[in-house]
Order: sequence, then structure tokens, then C-alpha cells
Amino acid sequence: MKGKYLRLQARQYASVLYTGVFLCVTLSSPAVAESEQLSGVKNEISRQEKQLSTSNQRLNQLQSSLKKQEQAIGGLARQIRQLTLSTQSLQKQIASLQKEQRHLEQEKIGQTEMLKDLLDTYYRQGHKSQLQTLLSGEGSAKQDRMTVYAEALAKARQEAIDALSETNRLLAEKRSAIARQKQEKESKLAKLKRKSDQISKEQKAKKKTVSAITQRIRNDKTYLSELKNNQQRLEKEIKAVAERLKVKMDGLSPYKGKLSWPVRGRVQHTFGSQQSAELRWKGMVIGAKAGTEVNAAHDGTIVLSDWLRGYGLMVVVDHGHGDMSFYGYNQALLKQVGDKVKSGEAIALVGNSGGQKSDGLYFEIRRKGKPINPQSWLTR
Repeated sequence: MKGKYLRLQARQYASVLYTGVFLCVTLSSPAVAESEQLSGVKNEISRQEKQLSTSNQRLNQLQSSLKKQEQAIGGLARQIRQLTLSTQSLQKQIASLQKEQRHLEQEKIGQTEMLKDLLDTYYRQGHKSQLQTLLSGEGSAKQDRMTVYAEALAKARQEAIDALSETNRLLAEKRSAIARQKQEKESKLAKLKRKSDQISKEQKAKKKTVSAITQRIRNDKTYLSELKNNQQRLEKEIKAVAERLKVKMDGLSPYKGKLSWPVRGRVQHTFGSQQSAELRWKGMVIGAKAGTEVNAAHDGTIVLSDWLRGYGLMVVVDHGHGDMSFYGYNQALLKQVGDKVKSGEAIALVGNSGGQKSDGLYFEIRRKGKPINPQSWLTR
């Protein structure tokens, strides 16, 4: 009887224990599930943040590569321009020397003919000696005249010989100078060819980098973010420039509608037109052939000449009184910070830096930091 009671008591205890465990597990499951779900969300956020950080790092690396490539292209383009100008100058010098050579050759022909005539006269006169003159019974006065004439003839002959000798010397110099100039020209043309080949390689590498960047910012959200960041970088650069400006000029106020066009071409984007869903152009884009000279719109001082993300190789000119003009997307920069420039003076070469798809110039005017429509300030 006692054994039966103990077995029943054990079964009751086990039932109570099982029920307790079941209740404990049932009550704790939502908390465990919620904790696990929260942990999963945190892990996903962390993974996405890491992925985004890696993506941004890769984009920054690509932009850094683009900067180096475009700066290299800019340096090569500048060298090519200098070599081209130098070669053109040499060609003008060669043409001038050849003109002088032809003139000297004509002088030489005239001098040679003159010397022939003088020599002929001199020797014909020489056949008649003073003894013959005496025997002929001619007077001393006539003899004196003949002597003077012979001396003058001899002097003229010597002068003609000296002149011809000098002409020959000058001709030799011109021929030597022309040969040197032609050799230098050939050397520069060969160097120009090497630089042109080099720039072609750099441009191919740049094209790949731009394509990779485009892939990185292909969705609208990333593209918009990049555009906004570009504008912020420009604003930051303007602020930094404004803080270090010391030169004061008369500004642009008196010249509205009179400023020089920085480059002539079709206006591809106008001030205020839509750049993206949320952003509008703060300047204008003028299409032009790569390598075309970009000219200062007005007198001023160069306050920025560098690569700026989104705008490529950029030049900023300060005109005083808080007025500045901006020139972006360039292939090469021709001026340095601190240089004084005149209206219409070449300051850069048109390009497509900053990752642009086509050649052109980004042109912007700001008055006291605020962008204004640049087209209304240019000559009609």
C-alpha cells in the first residue's frame, strides 16, 4: 500500500514539474525570438553599413585615380601646347631666315656682276701703262687724272670684293641657322608625337575609371548624393578662397552684359535648368572642342587652379568686391594661383575632366558667394 502511494506521489510530482517547465518555456519564447530578431537586424545593419563604407571607399579610390589621371593628362596637354607653340615659332623663324637668305643670294648675284665689271674695267685700264701715256705725249694733268681714276677703280674693286665676302659669310650663317632650327623643329615634333601617344594612353585609362565611377553611382540616390557632395566641396573651396583673399579690384558691377565669353560654342546647360530630380544648374555648360583655349571673362587674379571632385581641373578668378568666375571640366590649366590675368587671356584648355561624358566648359559667376545667371553678364 505504501509503495502504491509513493508511485502515485512521484507521478504527481513529475506532472507538476513538466507543467512548470512547459509554462516556463512557453512564456520565455517570445522574448527569446524578439532578442534573436533584434540581433539579426543589428547584424544586417552592420553588414549594410560595412558594405556602404566599402562602396564609398572604393568610390573615393576611383575619384582619387581620376584626379591623378586628369592631372597627368592636364600636364601632358600643357606640354603639347607649349611644344606646338614653340614649333610654330620655329617655323616662323625658319621662314624669316629663308627670306633673308633669298635676299642675300640676290645681293650676291648683283655684287658678283658688279665685281666682274670692275675687274674687266680695271684690267682693260691696266693695259695702258704710264710709259705709254708719256710716249703718246699726253700731258701730266691727264696722267694725274688717270692715276686717280685707277686708284678709285682699285678701291671700288676691293670694296666689292669685301662686300661679296661679307654676303657669303652671312649666307653661311643663315644656312647654318636654318639647319639648326629645322633640326630643333624635327626634335620637337618627335617629342610632340611621343606626348600625344602618351596622352592617348592616359585618356583610355581615364575612360575606364569614369566608367567604373558611373557604375558606382548608377542609382538615383547615390548620384544625387554625389552631386550634393560636389556642390558642398565647391562651397567649401569658395569659403577657403574668400578667407585668404587680399587683392581688391573693381568687381563686375560696371560690366554687366560686357564680359567676354570664356569660349564660343553651343550652350548645353543653362543656369537654373534641371540637373537632377532635386538639383538645378548653378552655372552654364558650353560645348567646345577639347584643347580650345578658355579665356578669362574679365580682369582678375587667379585664386584657385586645381582639381576639384565633380568639376575636374578648375580655375577660379577673383574680380574683387566679392565677384568670382569659375571655369571647370578643363583638360589643362595654364595659370597658377596669384597670376594676374586680363580679359580674353587664355587661362585653361577645354576638356572633359571631372568624369564628364563630352567636351565642354563649366562656367559660373558668383557675387558674394551667391551664384547668378552668367549668360546675362556676357556680351550678346
